[in-house]
Amino acid sequence: MGVDEPDLPTLYDWAGGSAAVRALIDAFYDRVEADDLLAAFFPGGVDERHRSHVAAWWAEVLGGPTVYTDEHGGYETMLAHHRDLGITPEQRHRFVATMSLAADDAGLPDDPEFRAAIIGYVEWGTRLAMGNSVRGATVAEHAPVPRWGWGVAPPYQG
Repeated sequence: MGVDEPDLPTLYDWAGGSAAVRALIDAFYDRVEADDLLAAFFPGGVDERHRSHVAAWWAEVLGGPTVYTDEHGGYETMLAHHRDLGITPEQRHRFVATMSLAADDAGLPDDPEFRAAIIGYVEWGTRLAMGNSVRGATVAEHAPVPRWGWGVAPPYQG
């Protein structure tokens, strides 16, 4: 699953590659650890292994290397991590807002096109995760890791 935008940089490249994605994930989890509503999902904090795996997921989603699929089990593994969590609408919304703030903290590009694309993914992904987190939910058991693109607003290049 993915978009075909051959004349555009990937969101991964536009963000600044692996180091930028990792900075985003670290900034996000630093905020999560300080947030009573979200920290409950991570008793004892968010360890290096988790941060590394989520950074690999995000890199792949944004058009970077397929490390999450190749080394960590792809979509099925991510689905397993969210089953039965019982994510509430308030937690989902806080997750989205926290990711937006983390993008600022990490110094990711702040052009509206890029931010709209990544927040579009966060909205889409968190709504799926919330639905998949309901005990007994009927879920898509197998799917590719999504490959997110620019959508309706490609990068403005002058």
